[in-house]
Amino acid sequence: MTSQSQGIQQLLQAEKRAKDKLEEAKKRKRLKQAKEEAMAEIDQYRMQRDKEFRLKQSKIMGSQSSLSGEIEEQTQGQIKELNGSYSKYMENVMNQLLSVVCDVKPEIHMNYRITN
Repeated sequence: MTSQSQGIQQLLQAEKRAKDKLEEAKKRKRLKQAKEEAMAEIDQYRMQRDKEFRLKQSKIMGSQSSLSGEIEEQTQGQIKELNGSYSKYMENVMNQLLSVVCDVKPEIHMNYRITN
């Protein structure tokens, strides 16, 4: 009888250990599942923030590209205007410059003293 009761005790202990192991496995499974859910939630949040960042970035970069286009357009307009002024006044300025350089009028300087 004692051997039977010992066998029953061992069987009960084995069942208890198996039950504990099953509970521990369930806890691990729940922890693993919770971890997977948390990772999925983190990934979803990261994708949402990344999407918001890309929208803001495209707004900013879009306004910068249009601004640089406006600046380029203004610069080209100013270059055309300056080229037009150059063409218009070049001949007149060259004539004035040549007349000043080529038409020398010899005069005695007012500080010049004649000494005998």
